[in-house]
Amino acid sequence: MSKVLKAHPQLASALQECRKAFLSVALFSGLVNLLVLTGPLYMLQVYDRVLASRSVPTLVALSVFLVVAYAFQGGLEVVRARLATRIATLLDSRLGVLGYDAVIRMANRHCGAAEAHQPLRDLDRIRAFLTGPGPIALIDLPWMPVFLAICFLIHPWLGAMALAGAGVLVGLTVLTERRSRAPTAVMTQNAGTRASFNELTRRNSETIAGMGMGPALSQRWRALNERHVTAVARNSDVASSYGSIARMLRLLLQSAMLGLGALLVIRQELSAGAMFAASIMMGRALAPIDTVIANWRSLTAARQALRQLSTALAKLPAGSNRIDLMRPANRLDVEHAVVAAPSGGPVIVANLHFALTAGEALAVVGPSGAGKTSLARSLIGIWPLARGEVRLDGAALDQWNEDARGRHIGYVGQTIEFFDGTIAENIARMSLIPDSAAVLVAGRAAGAHDMIIRLPGGYDCRIGDGGVALSAGQRQRIALARALYGDPFLVVLDEPNANLDTDGELALQHVIGQLKARGAIVVIISHRPAVLDQCTRVLVLGNGVQQALGPREAIMRPASISPQRSAAGGVAVLRDVRKAAEHDPEG
Repeated sequence: MSKVLKAHPQLASALQECRKAFLSVALFSGLVNLLVLTGPLYMLQVYDRVLASRSVPTLVALSVFLVVAYAFQGGLEVVRARLATRIATLLDSRLGVLGYDAVIRMANRHCGAAEAHQPLRDLDRIRAFLTGPGPIALIDLPWMPVFLAICFLIHPWLGAMALAGAGVLVGLTVLTERRSRAPTAVMTQNAGTRASFNELTRRNSETIAGMGMGPALSQRWRALNERHVTAVARNSDVASSYGSIARMLRLLLQSAMLGLGALLVIRQELSAGAMFAASIMMGRALAPIDTVIANWRSLTAARQALRQLSTALAKLPAGSNRIDLMRPANRLDVEHAVVAAPSGGPVIVANLHFALTAGEALAVVGPSGAGKTSLARSLIGIWPLARGEVRLDGAALDQWNEDARGRHIGYVGQTIEFFDGTIAENIARMSLIPDSAAVLVAGRAAGAHDMIIRLPGGYDCRIGDGGVALSAGQRQRIALARALYGDPFLVVLDEPNANLDTDGELALQHVIGQLKARGAIVVIISHRPAVLDQCTRVLVLGNGVQQALGPREAIMRPASISPQRSAAGGVAVLRDVRKAAEHDPEG
């Protein structure tokens, strides 16, 4: 647990809060376990006093006391269960947003879908365990010695039998732990892989249906599902088998306790009431172990989930209260930047060095695989640089609060998707209180206003998950409006005209011109030369290095350049790029 507490400040704080809250549960559990003594005491008095004296008033008084005690016990158990549920809610409220943020960060680091979604699944497993009977049973376990001691007080032989039974059940608990560890890990991994495959299928349903890929993918899904179901069955077999053995032994021990008690009664070493009371005491002492074994699968899953969540959060930067820097307004500097995927791997782009001032537009060109999209991700802070710095007005990107920095950046990626909501909400970057005036300004600035108001409901049109009701060109225009929302200083456009018609390209050129006029910095990745007309400078990437950088007129002048200068300046690469006016999904 100490390693978990050191993993992430918010995780440590949340676990400490839950630990304090469980002290209240432990207090109520103590009262409940004390009231459990009511049943054995009642039986002891009935057998040893009421039956011997044949006193009806005594029986009535004892029965009234029993009813009141059981009523209090039932009420305390209800409160205890609700406290445990509230603790699960508290943990989720403290870590839910953190887990969601971890999903975004891990996805941006090119983790697989299963790994990226794992933090939220881990939280679900922890919450499911906390709302079950497992935590209550664990809290009741420290009371087991108390009930065993009472058995010893009734008679040493009865106490010895109860202690032996407790030892056997504890041994079964240890065996359950060892046997369920590996199946639980396999089950968790298979569940994540299957969930990732299901999501990938959903996102590519049109391609699957259109190209007849359904039967082949169904076979693959069946294999994944069979592995998952097999792991679940194996894990369930371990828990149910040992749980059944534990229940059988507990019942056998209770019967053996009665048999031994009867022998002691015959030998006049014990009263009949004490015999039944001892049997109940032993049953209560062993009941938490029985419950823990029965819920061992959820306990193991929750423990593994907490370990995985701790590991995932430890890889992410902890939240910090960075000072809000002033709005950037002057320049972008890229200093000896080396770009590599956050998940590891070879260098994609090396030794980039350039600067842009307000009002400049840079075109980044190069063949497929040159690292253009990777550079775009690093410019906006999605991918931290392996070496070097990207600076806005002199401040490195990691000096900015991420949310504040994002307000100064506009980005249109190659893959465009929207959230379930209205067009206005998506343009406003899903703000809970969208600025209507800023939404209209962004829509007009992107040249999308006329297109939007022709849609049913206009800006209030619900476009659904992924914007499925829109054409590719419409999605690209609305994505551009979202990038321009709030008048960002740095606007990075990755193939912004891939799905635009002639009118759309003209509108895009106008947008770039307006951005330059208001003093923004624009970085455009495109294969279409028409967009480059609005750019003041051109950066040519090839083979992972910066091959040419300069004014557009100089770089775009291939006719009168010698072969030597062409090789040195990257003009040959640019000529190939101009010929290949095509969409680049992987650049």
